[in-house]
Amino acid sequence: MNQSFKPDPTFHPTAKMAMEAPVETLAFTLMLSPDFSQPDGLAVVDVDPSSDSYGQILHTLMMPYKGDEFHHFGWNACSSALSPLTGHAFLERRYLIIPGIRSSRIYIIDVKEPLKAKIHKIIEPEEVFAKTGYSRPHTIHCGPEGIYVSTLGGGGKDGTDGPPGIFILDCETFEILGRYEMDRGKQDKHYDFWWNLPRDYMVSSEWGLPPQFENGIVAEDLLSNKYGHSIHFWNLRQRKNVQTIDLGENHQMALEIRPAHDPAKKHGFCGVVVDTTNLQGAIFTWWQKDDGTFEAKKTITIDPQPADADDLPDLLKGFGAVPALVTDIDLSLDDRFLYVACWGQGEMHQYDVSDPMNPKLAGKVEIGGIVRKTPHPSGKPFGYGPQMVEISRDGKRVYWTNSLYSTWDDQFYPGDRGAAMVMAHVGENGGLTLDENFCVDFPKGYRSHQIRLEGGDCSTDSFCYPNV
Repeated sequence: MNQSFKPDPTFHPTAKMAMEAPVETLAFTLMLSPDFSQPDGLAVVDVDPSSDSYGQILHTLMMPYKGDEFHHFGWNACSSALSPLTGHAFLERRYLIIPGIRSSRIYIIDVKEPLKAKIHKIIEPEEVFAKTGYSRPHTIHCGPEGIYVSTLGGGGKDGTDGPPGIFILDCETFEILGRYEMDRGKQDKHYDFWWNLPRDYMVSSEWGLPPQFENGIVAEDLLSNKYGHSIHFWNLRQRKNVQTIDLGENHQMALEIRPAHDPAKKHGFCGVVVDTTNLQGAIFTWWQKDDGTFEAKKTITIDPQPADADDLPDLLKGFGAVPALVTDIDLSLDDRFLYVACWGQGEMHQYDVSDPMNPKLAGKVEIGGIVRKTPHPSGKPFGYGPQMVEISRDGKRVYWTNSLYSTWDDQFYPGDRGAAMVMAHVGENGGLTLDENFCVDFPKGYRSHQIRLEGGDCSTDSFCYPNV
């Protein structure tokens, strides 16, 4: 990997400095083929409103294999490289790491020239299995000493031979170094993770094991509360689980983890897909106490919406209501606004979390949804509901796509609804307004998933110093 004698200019020691950086002009978006008839791909999208090709795909890179099921991805390096604990301060933010959640194959994509993006390396699934004992790689976070990869499966054909966990890639050679965990404690499922570097802790969450998600949601497991419902706190450098908080077995699928970006702050947020006692979606705020231990409290609930059984998919007909289905959350770099994707109801919520224990709804837009099927302001249909969220560094724009996971899409939204990517402008004091001119058209037969912004973004950077 080429290195310079100055840190990458897209790295910033504080979140405040990152907010003042140049705005994004390109976005990278994953495309997946739900029936595996075509290879998955990476789309490069024009997000510069002054451009004649605004909102259009400028370039696509298609993979050589089928059946990968792209889901999440991330950068090889980010602002965490500026940590005093790292020996990698001069890395270049150049490569995107894209795992196939179904194939367990990992692609390293060179995007130094975004419109000539190319495959740099492919890590085959056999190598992942042999060197980690894990499968179904999922979330990518660049850390001070390497690239952290979370997994959703353990070993064996169905991924249930041992618990899933995290492994680390070398951030220069992209060789698999091995498992992260020295002592996993009660952790036996996995989903997301993130950290506070100066405070030296990591937080991880839980979804379910491969038999619980690969062929769609298992209703019996959901109603008997067998999906994940705990968050785990780790000593980051010791790689040891120091505390597990059970959010309550009714809080099924504790997914996205979002710590405050300012490392001087001691709190963060976790989204819960559904409460099986009342169909509410929920957000928990967690915080570190003075003695170093952690607590968590439910601070946001989103009620289900009544609906006629005829308007509901088979999975929900017996409930007579549409749950929010909180599938993604994201936090602005100033730690002021938390965005909550209500995939089932077709809503994107914006909460003012300046007081993290008392969030207040500050804005909301409706688009898509199981029952409403609200179109985009341009008149284009928006299939499924708001899903993967990405916030611009300056906090003035919020992007999102619409696919959750192929088999879950088909259960909750029968029939192919197509890929979508939209953007909403953020008001100075909150509020969301969808951009009428930004609604990306993707190739037929594809669905869209996660977005990464040019120059990094608030979903992949871990800042080393408090804001001033």
